[in-house]
Amino acid sequence: MKRKRLLIAFILLAQLQLQAQVKLPLLHDSLFSTYYHQRVTLFESMPQTTLRQAQGEIIFLGNSITDGSEWAQLFNDVRMKNHGISGDITAGMLHRLDAVINRKPAKIFLLIGTNDLARNISADSVLKNMLLIADYVKQQSPKTKLYVQSILPVNELYGKFGGHTKNTILIQQVNEQLKANAAAHHYQYVDLHTPFSNENGKLKPELSNDGLHLMGNAYLLWKHILYPYVYDLQPKASLIPQPQQVQWKAGAFALYNCKTIILKDKSLLKEATQLQQYLQSMGWEMKLTDKAAANELFIELSLGNVKATQHESEAYQLDVSTSSVKLVANTAHGIFNGMQTLKQLLRSETTMDAVSITDWPAFSWRGYMIDVGRNYMSMPLLKQQIDVMAANKLNIFHFHATEDIAWRIASKHYPQLTAPEHMLRNKGMYYSEAEIKELINYCKERHITFIPEIDMPGHSAAFKRAMKTDMQSDSRLAIVKNILKEFCTTYDVPYIHIGADEVKITNKNFVPEVTAFIESMGKKVIGWQPGGNFSNSTIRQLWMDDNAHHTSNNQIQFIDSRHLYLNHMDPLEAVTTIFNRKIADKEKGDATTLGGTICMWHDRAVGKEEDVLNMNPVYPSILAFAERSWQGGGVDGWVANIGEPNTARANAFAAFEKRLLDQKQQYYSSLSFPYTQQSNLVWKLFGPFDNKGDLSKQFTPEQKGFDADKTKQAIEQVGATVVLRHWWAPLIKAAIPNAEDSTTWYAVTKIWSDEDETKQFWIGFNNLSRSPATDAPPANAWDAKQSAVWVNGQLIPAPQWKHAGQKGNSELPLADEGYEYRMPTNIPLKKGWNTVLIKAPVGSFKGKDWQNPVKWMFTFAPVQF
Repeated sequence: MKRKRLLIAFILLAQLQLQAQVKLPLLHDSLFSTYYHQRVTLFESMPQTTLRQAQGEIIFLGNSITDGSEWAQLFNDVRMKNHGISGDITAGMLHRLDAVINRKPAKIFLLIGTNDLARNISADSVLKNMLLIADYVKQQSPKTKLYVQSILPVNELYGKFGGHTKNTILIQQVNEQLKANAAAHHYQYVDLHTPFSNENGKLKPELSNDGLHLMGNAYLLWKHILYPYVYDLQPKASLIPQPQQVQWKAGAFALYNCKTIILKDKSLLKEATQLQQYLQSMGWEMKLTDKAAANELFIELSLGNVKATQHESEAYQLDVSTSSVKLVANTAHGIFNGMQTLKQLLRSETTMDAVSITDWPAFSWRGYMIDVGRNYMSMPLLKQQIDVMAANKLNIFHFHATEDIAWRIASKHYPQLTAPEHMLRNKGMYYSEAEIKELINYCKERHITFIPEIDMPGHSAAFKRAMKTDMQSDSRLAIVKNILKEFCTTYDVPYIHIGADEVKITNKNFVPEVTAFIESMGKKVIGWQPGGNFSNSTIRQLWMDDNAHHTSNNQIQFIDSRHLYLNHMDPLEAVTTIFNRKIADKEKGDATTLGGTICMWHDRAVGKEEDVLNMNPVYPSILAFAERSWQGGGVDGWVANIGEPNTARANAFAAFEKRLLDQKQQYYSSLSFPYTQQSNLVWKLFGPFDNKGDLSKQFTPEQKGFDADKTKQAIEQVGATVVLRHWWAPLIKAAIPNAEDSTTWYAVTKIWSDEDETKQFWIGFNNLSRSPATDAPPANAWDAKQSAVWVNGQLIPAPQWKHAGQKGNSELPLADEGYEYRMPTNIPLKKGWNTVLIKAPVGSFKGKDWQNPVKWMFTFAPVQF
């Protein structure tokens, strides 16, 4: 009897599952036109896109309105496929849906229904068929994202297509139901009706010449609306740095209808020309003039009186309406800043959403430093970094050009300084007078101050090799002054950075004499603090010292670079740390607190120059620093993690990360940008377990049956990289307060997958700094601490390191030691939730030597390309 009941229950369950399966209706081919079949056979015969295939095709599915566009050309993206068929109805869509789904597209944009209504097919039937399409797509291709677009408005003004243009009310009814059913049927509803409608709910006459089909300008508007859905962006343009005051408004400015840039002040000709050339690169020809014709759309640049709480010389106001774009500032620099915001608003390259912005920086000094003394970098790569700086409103380019390894500034009087035999790396590679002038001018065009650093008297072994003696001798001090005179009279720069750190001062007069000499040449002096015996007129760049004694001295100006060395940071940690950082421990700058500079010191040799950007989080960090140094604010103290979930700190970071990822998608797809989403990961940390120095010792979380959801956890942390104890503790706060050595901690999180599949992950436990000569990981292990990771109970093996067990060597380029520059780890996932378990043991916090500090951290991140 029991077996019979079980059999009946099984049959009933199978019947319910069968009923739950979505099936398409069987329709005869004769129901559809010759053109319909021509198009369908074309679609079926087309091969899959090979370029960017990993990202999948994006299919536009619809009737003649979809058929009428060149989608790939419109978006400049070969993934776009036009599967529109003129005259098609929802039944025709169902009939050909399998051919679409079999391609497993990444996205489908569906627009259908107006022809159904014109054929007197009821609104209920149209809705039923569209929901059937949505359900079938979800069932057959769960990873495909479906976007159901509202039926477009119509207009009887032209006296054409009467069967269509009479259906204004029905169209609105169907659209209301499509919007209401979106969540239940797993699609994203996209409202095209509102922006395409006039005040009477009719298709805007300027968008059509027959009341149904679209003109070219309508497709450009359509692109603007779809752009964030196509590229998974925020609804409004993601601005970095976020302006101080932003008010979004209704409507948009149609760039494609604009032909004029009004120049109100001739002193802005350089900026106006730059904007003109930028728009021209998009295909939009603009004329420069002093006024616009009546009823003509225009962009206007002018000088005015912009009020700001500080740094008014860089402030601007930007007002975008449906009829104009007006940019006003107090200076040309302010206009340039506003232009960078304007460019970001133009993400679709056709239209800008209406907005009013008033903006100014919190800090006047927003810098980026690159060390070319240790590793030479070509002019194109330097310019690339300057362009990224300018786009994000950084205004200081710190050029560290001389080092122990090489002197890379040409000298007419002392050519031996740049002789190949006196260089240890990139021998014979240096910057000529013409190249340095080119860099200075390149910066000036972008309102960036070029700051050369000629390091003295420390970090000057290259000088000693060339000149056969130490800088601090009296005879060589005279040579130093000659070099400085040559530099100051040759190059138009306001500052000279003399370094003066990490050196034993044997001549107490060296730094004061050099400082006085440079100042006599009309330049300001900058030096590293802690460093030499500076005068009060020297601007101090803090690299380790606390700034408390400077803030109490109103005569000393300073720049904050403490814990802002990118070469010491894990890529994901870097963005977190910099975003949370309160620059100089202040909300905003003042007369002595100028701002900050992030620094890129890649001490180790590189295989190729691009590795400096591949192995360090340069561009993600520039964006994070641009946000913080422009916006001001930040978190008290120095923190290395995002923090606990649902806190103000974690929520603020998540909001910024959305904008950061948008920018990565839009502007950095062809550049090195080692960052992936991490604010969506929450870890439960369990510990401490006393391992008594035995790093292999196993504890409860490794045992079968351990359930993290039913176990009281000590700590929750957000992020793909979690620093358990920072190697500069207690200065920098990490996840575990009062961490103890000889302990083991575990971390658990869960990752969802729509289907059984293999995904790529970044995994790491000891992100090597690119400065110390750190030893490579041992063979067959993630690190020297016996860290481990399991996914669904399966141990994930460590990579086969190219230099396994290699003793650290600054002249041996890194190869695969960092997750951000090696191939990601492929891990099979099951459909549903997947459990990730991290084991992080530690012995002593005292490292083997200063080259091998103990970094107690882990990274586990799904990679999004």
